[in-house]
Amino acid sequence: MKLFNNINFTKLKERLTKTRNNIFNKISETLTKQAKIDETTLEQIEEILISSDIGTVTTENIINRARTLLLKEKDRSIEKLKDIIKNELISIVNITYKNFDLDNYKPFVILVIGVNGSGKTTTVGKLAYNFKKADLKVTIGSADTFRAAANDQLEIWANRAGVDIINVNTKEPSAVAYDTIKAAQKNLSDIVIIDTAGRLHTQKNLMDELNKIKRVINNLLPYAPNEIFLVIDGTNGQNALYQVNEFEKYTNITGLIVTKLDGTAKGGIIFRIAAEKKIPIRYIGVGEGIEDLQTFSPIDFVEALFD
Repeated sequence: MKLFNNINFTKLKERLTKTRNNIFNKISETLTKQAKIDETTLEQIEEILISSDIGTVTTENIINRARTLLLKEKDRSIEKLKDIIKNELISIVNITYKNFDLDNYKPFVILVIGVNGSGKTTTVGKLAYNFKKADLKVTIGSADTFRAAANDQLEIWANRAGVDIINVNTKEPSAVAYDTIKAAQKNLSDIVIIDTAGRLHTQKNLMDELNKIKRVINNLLPYAPNEIFLVIDGTNGQNALYQVNEFEKYTNITGLIVTKLDGTAKGGIIFRIAAEKKIPIRYIGVGEGIEDLQTFSPIDFVEALFD
């Protein structure tokens, strides 16, 4: 069941300006200077892609694919090369995932993880708002007991979104998760979103705490959590990939949410993470407003970069 398709292409294109300028405008400028496409042209494009956080291996695969396809084509125009690169990038981020199954799982439980500063807590509020817009009953659990201001921050976002929030006076995150599930069952919520502490991926004790939260949820609802979303800061570039690698050691990540793409030229990291980790990107943050968390669409994302 697909709940909503929160995509505003005009806003997406506008907010991705820095990444577009860093990658695809440079490609266009390179191509317009060429009378024909040759090996030198492909090498120049390869350098642009590598320098844009897309990564060496991913870039080499794109260029090798372009080289192979061009050899088979009668049309070896600049526009044809652009189309080949565009289609290759779309295929990289077009990773299949299961849609939210609200018919068989109620409440449907989403656990949100990520490091401090990634925009995790605000993303929980925006995600809840998107679900509320789809006429679903949402309950948020404020299990980030590690950071003092997190509960207050999430309560503000929950009020903005118009959803219920469980904020228990305890330092035990798993107790918050327990009370949140119980409350959601009582009030017949469709969706539960549990915010967790902004774990530093180097802190094993906090990672162990995450597993305890998962066990508590699973004891109450054997099918849950249904999704585990990792929030990563798009401005971090290659360090974002490192975070994915570290979190994968401790939990099964079902989807990624990439934030702050409106303020960075490093949006190319999305392609590297998708190519190397094969984890679907579910949402992207393109601003600070409550409506600025967009459903990730591979085609719209790439088109916004090329348009």
